[in-house]
Amino acid sequence: MLRRTFRAGQWRRISLAERAARLATAQIMVFGHNSNLKIGALTFHVQTEDRGVAHGLIDTTVYFHGRVLHRRTNNYFDLLPLDEDREQALKLRLDEQHRTVIEEIRSGALQLNVPPVEASSRRPEKPPSGEVPKQPPASPPQKLLLELTNTKSWMSGKHATLQISVREENGAPVSGARVLVEIEGSENGEVHRAETSPQGLTLVEFDMPRLASPEAALVIRAEHQAVAGQLRFALRAKSRVPSV
Repeated sequence: MLRRTFRAGQWRRISLAERAARLATAQIMVFGHNSNLKIGALTFHVQTEDRGVAHGLIDTTVYFHGRVLHRRTNNYFDLLPLDEDREQALKLRLDEQHRTVIEEIRSGALQLNVPPVEASSRRPEKPPSGEVPKQPPASPPQKLLLELTNTKSWMSGKHATLQISVREENGAPVSGARVLVEIEGSENGEVHRAETSPQGLTLVEFDMPRLASPEAALVIRAEHQAVAGQLRFALRAKSRVPSV
C-alpha cells in the first residue's frame, strides 16, 4: 500500500515503510531554545528544552550566573505518540513556553530573586610583612536539586510512577546519581533504588503500600559523590497525593 504526499507542487508516492521510518525519526527529535536576556545591568539565561518522548515534558529554566532562579515544566502527554502534525504542534508549544517566560521577565510579571554578585575584579590586600594571611572561610557544601516532574500524575490507582530530575545547584544535570525512594510510615518500609541518566533523569515505579501512620510521607533522596539532596511530600491516607 502506498501513500501520496504533496511536495513542491507535485504528488509523490511514498511507501508505508518510508512513512514509518519518518515517524520513528520524529519521535526521537528534541527541540530547544537558549536565550540571553538583558534587563538593565542584569543578564539572564533562559533555556527551554524538550526532554524527549520518553518523558513527555517541556522544561524552561532561568539562570543567573549559573544559579537557577526559576523552573517551569509542562507535559505534552496529549500529543503522544508523535506524528508529523503533532511534532509541529510540540515545537509551537515549546516556542510559546520559551517566549512566555521571557515576556514575563521583561514585564516584571515573573519576579526573580536575584542573588548579589560577588566582585571578582578587586585584588586582595597584601598582608603586612611577617603576618600570615587569613584563609577565606570554606564555602558551604553544595547540594543536589531534586524535582518530581510529574507531581500531578504520579499516582494511577495504587501504582506510583515517579519521574525524577537531579541537577547541580548551577542547573547542570547529574549523571549516575543514586536515587532512593521510600514511603515513610508505610507497613513494609520498602526502599526503591534507581540511577540517573546522562540527562539527570530517572524513573521509579512501585505499587503503593498501605499507610500505617497519619504522618506518612513520600521521601526522595539522591546521592552523588559527597553531595546529596532530598524531597519530602506529606501523604494523606485517602487521596495519597503529595502536598506540595
